[in-house]
Amino acid sequence: MESYLITTVLLFVAFSIGAGLSYILWQKAQKKKTERIIADAHAEAEVIKKEKILQAKEKFLHLKSEHEKYIADKNSKIGSIEAKVKQREATINQRVEEVSRKTKEVDVIRENLSQQLEMVDKRSEELERMQKQAIEQLESISGLSVDEARNQLVESLKAEARTEAMSYINDVMDEAKLTANKEAKRVVIQTVQRVATEHAIENSVTVFHIENDEIKGRIIGREGRNIRALEAATGVEIIVDDTPEAIILSAFDPVRRETARLALHQLVTDGRIHPARIEEVVAKVQKQIEEEIIETGKRTAIDLGIHGLHPELIRLVGKMKYRSSYGQNLLQHSREVANLCSIMASELGLNAKLAKRAGLLHDIGKVPDDEPELPHAILGMKLAEKYKEKPEVVNAIGSHHEEVEMTTLLAPIVQVCDAISGARPGARREVVESYIKRLKELEDLALGYNGVLKTYAIQAGRELRVIVGSEKISDKEAETLSFDIARKIQDGMTYPGQIKVTVIRETRSVNFAK
Repeated sequence: MESYLITTVLLFVAFSIGAGLSYILWQKAQKKKTERIIADAHAEAEVIKKEKILQAKEKFLHLKSEHEKYIADKNSKIGSIEAKVKQREATINQRVEEVSRKTKEVDVIRENLSQQLEMVDKRSEELERMQKQAIEQLESISGLSVDEARNQLVESLKAEARTEAMSYINDVMDEAKLTANKEAKRVVIQTVQRVATEHAIENSVTVFHIENDEIKGRIIGREGRNIRALEAATGVEIIVDDTPEAIILSAFDPVRRETARLALHQLVTDGRIHPARIEEVVAKVQKQIEEEIIETGKRTAIDLGIHGLHPELIRLVGKMKYRSSYGQNLLQHSREVANLCSIMASELGLNAKLAKRAGLLHDIGKVPDDEPELPHAILGMKLAEKYKEKPEVVNAIGSHHEEVEMTTLLAPIVQVCDAISGARPGARREVVESYIKRLKELEDLALGYNGVLKTYAIQAGRELRVIVGSEKISDKEAETLSFDIARKIQDGMTYPGQIKVTVIRETRSVNFAK
């Protein structure tokens, strides 16, 4: 038992010693490991420190070079500024010398002028003294003062001038009365006879012919998508009905109808009809028509011999080709008015080229790109003024319907020629039924006022004569009635040109001799 205990104790002691030695060895190993880690950290820190120092040096050198470059640029700018300042200083010194030299010259001239002025004053005093002496001598000889002699002379001259002026005015008035009507008729008749024109009648419907009715189905497309796309792209109503081999294009805008017709022709010829292709063809045709409008304007200006028109005015002139007024093509009407104005101006000895220019442009207010609420004459006047036309042309355009006052002789010529072109037989088309209805509405409108006895629409509806009772309406009320009727016609009716309203009030005394 004792040997067992001793053995156990020895084993425990030996284990304790071994464990202590192992712990000591582990501590030494840990210490070496820690020292190695610390050494590695120091080495790595040194490397990082060197890298940072190098980066700082590089950045410093870079900033130093930029700073030196900046300073060099500043120095060069300062040098150039100094050179400019020196040059300006030299220029200023030179100008100062010139000014001082001129100042000396001015002083010399001033001295000469003062001497000359003194001489002039002396001479003027002598002249006044001599004039007084002459007047005194004349007064003593004639027995009249200066004011009395002047008044007698003025009165005699006034009487003589008045007599001659009245005689001249009477001669001119007599000659004008004898020749005015005859000369005016001659000018108008010769002007009308020398112009011949073709008359274009524009409708609101265009018929597009096709080879067979199978194409109608392709134009309509699946569930009508093709025809809807075409109507949306062109703004034209397309009517596909039972009419054989024909499709109807309906729109009030002739440009849109022509665009739809050409686009439909290209689509049918090509054979590919679908919404994307329709949009592409319509865009191409619109561009083509815009080019044709500009070409038409240029060709019109060249044909009439009108030069220097603004490009926008040329485009508006070409656009007139697709506009009509009561069946009369607007471009043809403007060309006719231009030729009439040229002939009439030549007959009257005025500027024929300027008159032709005003005649061509007088209706450009009917074809604007936008639609402002202005009369076409005023709008055309503003467009002409905007594009730097001469004041005579601008006034002639604005006053050809008397919206503004006429200030030149071109204005009445344009007004007369516009009336000749629009009112001659065959120029404009109007259905007989609608014409009669319009005249009836015109007469009924005036009959609705109190005191009106009878109404007559004369001169093809261009004048309305209103007969009123003299016991019911006074002269002042007749004037007011004329204004009210004209305003009501203007606000409530559609008509070409203008309508003259004449209110007639007269008193008749009737007796019978038996």
